[in-house]
Amino acid sequence: MRHFLQLEGEPVLVTGVANRKSVAFHVGRVLQEAGADVLYSVRSEQRKESIRKLVGDAPIYVCDVEEQSQIDQLRDDVEQDRGRLAGLLHSIAFADFSAGWLPFHETPRSAFLQAVDISCFSLIAMSNAFRDLLDREMGSVVTISISTTRMAAENYGYMAPVKAALDSSVCFLAKSFSEFSRIRFNAVCPGLLKTSASAGIPGYVDSYLYAEAATLRHEAVQTEEVANAAAFLLSPRSSGINAGSLVIDAGMSVNYFDKRLIDRGDIRQE
Repeated sequence: MRHFLQLEGEPVLVTGVANRKSVAFHVGRVLQEAGADVLYSVRSEQRKESIRKLVGDAPIYVCDVEEQSQIDQLRDDVEQDRGRLAGLLHSIAFADFSAGWLPFHETPRSAFLQAVDISCFSLIAMSNAFRDLLDREMGSVVTISISTTRMAAENYGYMAPVKAALDSSVCFLAKSFSEFSRIRFNAVCPGLLKTSASAGIPGYVDSYLYAEAATLRHEAVQTEEVANAAAFLLSPRSSGINAGSLVIDAGMSVNYFDKRLIDRGDIRQE
């Protein structure tokens, strides 16, 4: 009996694995369990060596998405090794918070532009590079965004506008690719997660705990839940979904005025 995702033997490129906490790692594991032929792309040779023990014998390529030449080389290597792709997971993001927390209007130009390049434009560049390798009828590209880009959290700062650009790019890529294919583009938009990347955000733990309290189930979203959604969108089972944003937040967005949160005493009328 075929696996529900119908990805047995299908080559899928997963980008952005940093460690076992990464969303990309969990997506890769779900895909492998479904029988997919999972390929990995990481930022550096050092990262390649560190994740080898996590992914076994799966092919691992090195690609720094800030360099177009490396994106092109990745495409050439995948084409040589597999000839085609059924799907591409884009799970790449970076923000330089080394200067500490700054008000949004003081965002350094260089930091903002680098974040856009790595976190957003890399999706466009990779999609363009792989356009002839992705299955024209059933190919799927999925990126990892955030549950909302309209919540102006001070500590998340300029990354929310960057993710808003990513979300918009998903729609424009879907429209652009529709001129010559049925390749789909979608975003998975999780609430706050426990990942190594999030640990670098100033004050993230407090935000995470608040978000957990705001979920309808009073339990934070798990990385495995996000991975399951991403694997579904990468599969033929989601063939009718295109230019979409699938929010995985355990109901947090509807629960900001939960009585338990209000009764905490954080807000009191003078």
